[in-house]
Amino acid sequence: MGQFTTALLTCGAILTVILATDCGSRRVTRVRIACPVLVAVLAVGACVHSFPTAGNDTSLHLAGIGVGAICGLAAGALLPAHRALAGDIRSTGGAAYAAVWILLTGVQLLFAYGCEHWFGPQTARLTTAYQLSGSEVLVSSLALMSLSAVAARTAVLLSRLRAVRAATATDTDRSTSFQEQG
Repeated sequence: MGQFTTALLTCGAILTVILATDCGSRRVTRVRIACPVLVAVLAVGACVHSFPTAGNDTSLHLAGIGVGAICGLAAGALLPAHRALAGDIRSTGGAAYAAVWILLTGVQLLFAYGCEHWFGPQTARLTTAYQLSGSEVLVSSLALMSLSAVAARTAVLLSRLRAVRAATATDTDRSTSFQEQG
């Protein structure tokens, strides 16, 4: 499977599940939190067949993880959570949230396509010059970038969930204390 096909399958699956689970006002549940992580892990596992570690491969993997985490945190900042009138905790993903994920996916796909079709010889020279294992390390780095973006989004969502629960507990304690004094 080529670099672009791998990126298309992994990024496409992740983008689809992220937009389906997070856009609009959605109830925060365990399944909703876990589903994108599960899809990301399965997509990466199905499409990436090796994680090269020779030369500077690990450094590129770490850079991919870092960029993905930053993108996931940026997207997560655009996913506020609140307690709804019905009592459930909801998050709201709007156009800006979707745009971050679409941009991340688009850049990854454009890069993968370019490596295969536009600048293949330059990519080969770059991987040789920087002591990288070749296109496999680029594929695995993009996959790790996607996976870390989803993991960062999940961490932000869990943090928001805990914050809303803690705020609700504090408000309940205050109202109970106020009623006891009155």
